[in-house]
Amino acid sequence: MRRRHRSKPIAEINVVPYIDVMLVLLIVFIVTAPLITQGVHVDLPQGHAQALNKKAQPPIVATVDDGGQYYLNAEGSDKSEMILLEELAHRVAALLVVDPTRNVVVRGAKDVSYNQVVQLMITLQSAGVASVGLMTDASHEDQ
Repeated sequence: MRRRHRSKPIAEINVVPYIDVMLVLLIVFIVTAPLITQGVHVDLPQGHAQALNKKAQPPIVATVDDGGQYYLNAEGSDKSEMILLEELAHRVAALLVVDPTRNVVVRGAKDVSYNQVVQLMITLQSAGVASVGLMTDASHEDQ
């Protein structure tokens, strides 16, 4: 009589189905990722901003024009001077040392890129400005 040899069970995991599932998931994520990062049109709420106190010292106004040039108006007059972003931070910091309660506002042209306004706000924050106001045109509020 012959004895049968029992074969030992194979202790390996077949990973081929897992690789197939991972490739399908990878393709799904590659296809959906651009759809997620695209912008969505949003109608923003309209509101009326409260004007600054006229008796207070004029605010420091940092401006970004359509060409991406930065200006600083710290005197409260209509006279603004073109300035580099790094120099703007130093001047605003020096003005806030003299009067830390002074308001700082950002005035951006309508067609300026959002990135340039954000860069200006980050620069003002690094100069020690606790809060930055955004200037709007009062003549266009009712539109």
